[in-house]
Amino acid sequence: MSFSHLKNKKEVQMVDISKKKSTSREARAVAIVKFSSKTFKKIVSDDSPKGSIFNTAILAGTLAAKKTHELIPLCHNINLGSVNINFKIDKRNSSVEVIAIVKSTYMTGVEMEALTSCSIACLTIYDMCKSFDKEIIINNVRLIYKSGGKSGKYKNDKIYKSA
Repeated sequence: MSFSHLKNKKEVQMVDISKKKSTSREARAVAIVKFSSKTFKKIVSDDSPKGSIFNTAILAGTLAAKKTHELIPLCHNINLGSVNINFKIDKRNSSVEVIAIVKSTYMTGVEMEALTSCSIACLTIYDMCKSFDKEIIINNVRLIYKSGGKSGKYKNDKIYKSA
């Protein structure tokens, strides 16, 4: 196995996708944001002094997906078809699962865009809550699904427990 971003095992290079066919691509990434019970109650009641936390996280995650190529040096600039960010509230664990779904028709996948989108949405939630809770934990950022391209579908159904 060789790394696609290394030439002669040491020189960094952007992968040449110019001869690849455009195909429909999708990637989904998730992460867990864990809060104290007091902070969690504020979040689910949308009682933050900084405004709507979830809407702000959606905007930040969407912008992050669009700018992934500016943040990760060897990523291609991809025209995205859609970016969707959803939240699953887990009252029992005082946590929120953040799910980013990115789609495109292009010559390379959108896994990095989904992971970046999810990560920045989580960091935005942290930023908006840090004034009243410094012990927020973001964990288990991972790719759970991808489709398209020569490697086809990938699905990870593993459940990871929050810290």
